[in-house]
Amino acid sequence: MSVAQNRPNIVFLFPDQFRADFAGCNGADWLHTPNIDSIAENGIRYTNSFSASPVCVPARTALLTGMNAIRNGVTGNLHNLRSDWREAGLRTWPEILGENGYYTAGIGKMHFYPWDERRGFQYRVVCEDKRWLEVRDDYYHYLRRHGLRKLHGNEMPGYHQNKGAVIHDVPWEHSWDRFVGSEAVKFIEEYGADQPFAMMVGFPGPHCPYDPDERFLEGIDDSKIPTAAPEVPGHAPKLRDENVKGNKRPWNGVDYSEFDDRSKHTVRKHYSGLVQQIDFEVGAIIDALRNKGLLENTFLILASDHGDYLGDHNLIGKASFYDSAIRIPMMAMGPGIEAGQTEESLVDVRDVTATMLSWADIDRPEWYDAQPLPGEGMPGDSGRKNIFGFLQNGWMNFDGRYKLHKYRTGEVLLFDMIKDPNEQVNLYGNSEFSDVINRLESELAIELMASIDSSMDDRLAQNGDMSQDPSFGYEGWTRPWPHAPRTAPPTYKKPIRT
Repeated sequence: MSVAQNRPNIVFLFPDQFRADFAGCNGADWLHTPNIDSIAENGIRYTNSFSASPVCVPARTALLTGMNAIRNGVTGNLHNLRSDWREAGLRTWPEILGENGYYTAGIGKMHFYPWDERRGFQYRVVCEDKRWLEVRDDYYHYLRRHGLRKLHGNEMPGYHQNKGAVIHDVPWEHSWDRFVGSEAVKFIEEYGADQPFAMMVGFPGPHCPYDPDERFLEGIDDSKIPTAAPEVPGHAPKLRDENVKGNKRPWNGVDYSEFDDRSKHTVRKHYSGLVQQIDFEVGAIIDALRNKGLLENTFLILASDHGDYLGDHNLIGKASFYDSAIRIPMMAMGPGIEAGQTEESLVDVRDVTATMLSWADIDRPEWYDAQPLPGEGMPGDSGRKNIFGFLQNGWMNFDGRYKLHKYRTGEVLLFDMIKDPNEQVNLYGNSEFSDVINRLESELAIELMASIDSSMDDRLAQNGDMSQDPSFGYEGWTRPWPHAPRTAPPTYKKPIRT
């Protein structure tokens, strides 16, 4: 039996900005996602899966490092993982898997700075964010070879009138997600049987611009597309002002200060088309695994970095802790995972990282706060008690019922997510909920303190009680770098005096 047959393969499907309730298996009956749904049907579906830092780079860095955004230092899209992360003792999950016999592939959008970094991936095909038109990635050169180029949404008819919803002028066979899906299939066909592999497939869609090929708008039932959750006056006007201002910038250039129901419906329909477009690629990847004889020995998992408001609360995009931004689809299938499961425990997207290491029979690093996902045949024992959210402009504590989110604008929101899933009644300041507020505030403060303390590990002067370490008393002592984990006992060696 070959090495590849002995150890399971891992395929991590990662559409960008894919909200949970636009997957068929999660109740979206107006569109068709049979291939995504098949992962849930043949394995496990998580009904309470979240992105604790719902912006592209923070969510992806939490995945890479297995640490929340405070611990790894990346809480906004303008932040980057420290340049000396290896010297600081960190390893990304593809690097860890690569060091343990896996061939690691990163195909599609990863949102690294600089964009052509590998971050541990041994095989790399780059197709970056749909808004990064100047990036000369593999997709850029592919388009050049076909006499095409990346297009801004505003180059297509109806972009401003339809609030970013258009039919893309680049034909489907040369589109972003078609390129990524085809490259993933190519990797499976050419390298899948060589050795155990772990492949992350980063689809640029269904991120805006909402630009599907018109063929993928077919079959969408307009009458069933849900309307957006209303904006409640006074809840978070400053948050909305920031949302409108940010989207006017050149990367998008759309003015959402007026966002009527017709426009929201159009955006939702085109977003649905992009979801169906990605489902087609998921099916092609599953077929490639099956045709290569690899499917039975491959773990497949699908998740996303965050959702998209799509008009909920009169907002577009992400970057707050409203449910449509933080709730993501998550499902997995593979050897030993019992089919047809529904798991209601709270889980976070960075838990995918710990799960993949467990599937590969690799111990989690000491610095991880990611934990393996639970379920029959899954490596984890239980979900999370709380989802703590961290961004540069806000924090959150969600205990499965009550969600507290607070922003540097001074706006604070508390919702009962069981009684009020559309987040319409702000309970913050209501004396009847003072005990709930105090508990959530206290839990959040404790988690923040622990995370800030952990984020300082690279700056520790002592690792243990150095008052009893003779070497520290001699001239010329230097701080150990990188530090061993603080849980490790200190080891002291008496220096030789010359």
